[in-house]
Amino acid sequence: MHIVHSEASCGWGGQELRILAEAEGMIGRGHRITLVCPDEARIHDEARSRAIAVHALPIGRKRPGGVFALRRWLQETPCDVVNTHSSTDSWLVALASATLPGAAPIVRTRHISAPTPRNAATRWLYTRATRHIVTTGETLRRTLIDDNGYPADSITSIPTGIDTQRFAPGNRGEARAMLDLPKDAPVVGIVATLRSWKGHRYLIDAFASLADHRAMLLIVGDGPQREALAAQVAALGLTSRVRFAGNQQDVRPWLHAMDAFALPSYANEGVPQALLQAMLCGLPCVTTSVGSIGEIAKDGATALLVPVLDGAPLSAALTRLLESEALRQQLGAAARAHCMDGFGLETMLDKMETVFRNVVAAARTH
Repeated sequence: MHIVHSEASCGWGGQELRILAEAEGMIGRGHRITLVCPDEARIHDEARSRAIAVHALPIGRKRPGGVFALRRWLQETPCDVVNTHSSTDSWLVALASATLPGAAPIVRTRHISAPTPRNAATRWLYTRATRHIVTTGETLRRTLIDDNGYPADSITSIPTGIDTQRFAPGNRGEARAMLDLPKDAPVVGIVATLRSWKGHRYLIDAFASLADHRAMLLIVGDGPQREALAAQVAALGLTSRVRFAGNQQDVRPWLHAMDAFALPSYANEGVPQALLQAMLCGLPCVTTSVGSIGEIAKDGATALLVPVLDGAPLSAALTRLLESEALRQQLGAAARAHCMDGFGLETMLDKMETVFRNVVAAARTH
């Protein structure tokens, strides 16, 4: 199949990483993949660096020019299916395709748990313009069915798949030596784009109240909250104990260096890739039940769950982990075992391939 992915966002995070991982996996299975996106989007250059075919189009905003550009490109570039990913490109692709005879069917991937508007236009987009919807978690799927009234048989939950061999437990001492981290200090970490709803500020508050002042906090990732979080760290007198690592091409050494992982998100999550990666690395995790996180984080079994928007219970949970090596080992082992079953890269590719084949076959019979 020739599968086209569209992405309007110029941001960088789990959504963009999933698109690229899925594209590489499908190329490995013999499919042809093309990505269309704004030329200023980071995913444009990242796709090129991975030898993924990419075409720049002015689709960063909901404007007529984007519709016309997409229509021309789709008319000149036959494909079997278009997989849209953000609201803007989903609308532009849908409008362009609606005026294009014989247009390829559209699959809409919903990556986040933000509410979907309940109006006639959005219903047209999701139930008529789009042939199938993929969500990154079952909770997101149920929301579209129960709250929006979309037909259940047109929505499939396919969590992001992680390479379970690549993300595996590693040598903590070697990782710390490579990253110039203290050999014996407790290390808590987070890997996430620095967006407000990832809850970094609550993690910093929680870290500040830990009794062990040898502890270090690793913040891996970058984003719009960087300056605000750095100011918070400075105000709390934590500059020497908090390390902003920025974006990393390979987060595995950072995960291997940690004793505990935290992701105190309070909105918009599907099944977060970073949390999956941490759990597959055998890390004990503290997180919330937002979105579809609960599908991998089972309180007391595979992780510790805490309320959102509150540093105190987060601090208490981290203290429990740091004070008990047995609990850390128990939760870390259970987390990896749970995520190995159903959240691997090949599982995601199998399911996405099935969706694509089904919509292509259905389109050819109409």
